[in-house]
Amino acid sequence: MLENIAQPLLKWYDKNKRTLPWRDKNNAYYTWVSEIMLQQTRVEAVKPYFQRFIRELPDVASLAAAPEERIVKLWEGLGYYSRVRNMQKAAIQVMEKYNGKIPEDFETLLSLRGIGRYTAGAISSIAYGHKVPAVDGNVLRVYSRLTESREDIMKQSVRKSVEDQLKEIMPGDRPGDFNQAVMEIGAVVCVPNGKAKCEVCPLGEFCLARKHGTMEELPVKAPKKARKVENRTVLVIQDGTATAIRRRPPEGLLAGLYEIPNMEGHLTQKEALTQVKNIGLEPLRIEPLPDAKHIFSHIEWRMCAYRIAVASLEEARHQDFLFVEKKESDRKYAIPSAFSAYTKYMKEENP
Repeated sequence: MLENIAQPLLKWYDKNKRTLPWRDKNNAYYTWVSEIMLQQTRVEAVKPYFQRFIRELPDVASLAAAPEERIVKLWEGLGYYSRVRNMQKAAIQVMEKYNGKIPEDFETLLSLRGIGRYTAGAISSIAYGHKVPAVDGNVLRVYSRLTESREDIMKQSVRKSVEDQLKEIMPGDRPGDFNQAVMEIGAVVCVPNGKAKCEVCPLGEFCLARKHGTMEELPVKAPKKARKVENRTVLVIQDGTATAIRRRPPEGLLAGLYEIPNMEGHLTQKEALTQVKNIGLEPLRIEPLPDAKHIFSHIEWRMCAYRIAVASLEEARHQDFLFVEKKESDRKYAIPSAFSAYTKYMKEENP
């Protein structure tokens, strides 16, 4: 059954593929950047990030040479900041070991920092035309429904089996287009959320899930572990012109990024004022801010917050604080989206 899908799939792709800023460029760097950005992020959301990133860092050499704070700032809002740091480490590898040319070979690509099997397959096939599968969540969903497979797609053994089967049927003259076509079907037709659009699918006649009405049962995934819930209190501490921020530790969650000061637990107003006094500041007034929630892959933060006006930030005893002027907060410092409910107060005048 699978061996019959290539021709109708590519015919559909040629007619219906979306226009994307990284598509049809035969540019390994564009493919690499876009695929890393697209991990767990929607295509429409990625477009402006990709264009801004490429405008400032147009090639491997510029990425390798950029200050880390700059690449993190360009990545701000996409989350998973370790990905862009790994990209820079891989870019340095490419400059030092491969004379600035991203390798073509799948196994060599896997040796680069932060590049896994899917990304290596995408670069090798899309940019260089090698017959290598690129299996992501979209591809696994399409495969599971076509074959009515009830194997757990989270298992590496299942992914490897799908890779092997797709490699057998992908056309040697258009492997990159074949990979992108399967991804495209998964993104816009055989969709992950909501009802599959079987009536417009070019593979409908081959699909066992459609034949038996089991589309909504597939693919099968092992249930994820429940997220750990953490209560936190965020303190927007300001004097007349600036807001206090600090840098997170170099390891762990949101490693090395700037944050609005926060601590474990939900503090009362009195407790929050005590915290501010303990760092040597003189509180003038306190204003409760709306509660917020942020979900990481394995942790959920439930935040309460206060905006606290102080006499002068310069009195802070802790040397790890930075005092950011309103105009600088957007331009210079990468503050994670976990704090997006509160960054707007950094730009406002004090109450």
